Amino acid sequence: MSTSTPTLSLAMDLISRPSVTPEDAGCQAVMIERLEKLGFEIEQLPFEDVSNFWARRGTQGPLFCFAGHTDVVPSGPEDQWSHPPFKPGIHEGKLYGRGAADMKGSLAAMVTALERFIERHPDHRGSIALLITSDEEGDFINGTTRVVDVLEARDEKIDWCIVGEPSSTDKVGDTIKNGRRGSLSGNLKVHGIQGHVAYPHLVRNPIHLAAPALAALATQVWDQGNDYFPPTSFQISNIHAGTGANNVVPGDLEVMFNFRFSTEVTAEQLKERVKQILEAHELDYALDWTLSGNPFVTAEGELVEACKQSVKAITGLDTELSTSGGTSDGRFIAPTGAQVVELGPCNATIHKVNENVRARDLDTLSELYENILARLLT
Repeated sequence: MSTSTPTLSLAMDLISRPSVTPEDAGCQAVMIERLEKLGFEIEQLPFEDVSNFWARRGTQGPLFCFAGHTDVVPSGPEDQWSHPPFKPGIHEGKLYGRGAADMKGSLAAMVTALERFIERHPDHRGSIALLITSDEEGDFINGTTRVVDVLEARDEKIDWCIVGEPSSTDKVGDTIKNGRRGSLSGNLKVHGIQGHVAYPHLVRNPIHLAAPALAALATQVWDQGNDYFPPTSFQISNIHAGTGANNVVPGDLEVMFNFRFSTEVTAEQLKERVKQILEAHELDYALDWTLSGNPFVTAEGELVEACKQSVKAITGLDTELSTSGGTSDGRFIAPTGAQVVELGPCNATIHKVNENVRARDLDTLSELYENILARLLT
């Protein structure tokens, strides 16, 4: 497989830069240089240790935006990779390297799509922008959410946004994420009284006390979902108690859990229902909450229709709309009123050892992006 296509060459350049979150490792400079040649005005917006930039071409509406991130997750043990994670290579038609799918391949496809589109349509209607961060895989505190704050403060509104997250399942374009579930995490500590197991009348075992409440939480029906979302789910991810000895009742039980929730329920409603269950079981507890993002959905409209038509025209596929999977930076952009979808390569290997993507898929993705631009801005 040739690496001579512009999209593959740029993807390999980006992958070769070890931009483990929140590092950017020069990726944004590579993109900015290409974008400036296309007439984009660049606004670099670093916050703390995070690199961000906002690039815009044009001053009129409607405003179309590509959003993405240059940071990647750690590689894990490099000796387990068949190809070094930051030395990209193509083997049997697949491009290997950390970020190939998530999401440096998408960034490369965005840039090359823009280069072709602007060459063919230099006087396109409206404006085009890119919102790029190095904080999507990390704490997501000083990245997209901070850039959105800047845009909101000056009333600069995005109409349509494509986030380049790897949305596809088996073939590029077969799935588009037109929304995401909300994510609400809880850190629960149930207090008991530590003591010797042989003297049960002198202890309060927090494991025994909490077990019925945890069972109630695990079997609770939180909602029925709707046309866009599956029912809200509750999952315990970590549980810990004990001193390591088999003759000591622990003093505390610690439980970490997470809700992935639909638009049928709010974070505050979930918190209140959890509180009711815990108090009904008369637990002595402390509970800290973290809301990572509220659910959002982009219903049928100009952006979804343009994406569906482009996928059909380029690949022949009838794309599926989905809100499954984790969260993305779309959760910060959608509340501004923008139509937001995620469209990117296949996600089967993201965050794994030997992350890879079919090389030809990145060229297909670039064609999709260009076709969507043409449908919306010409």
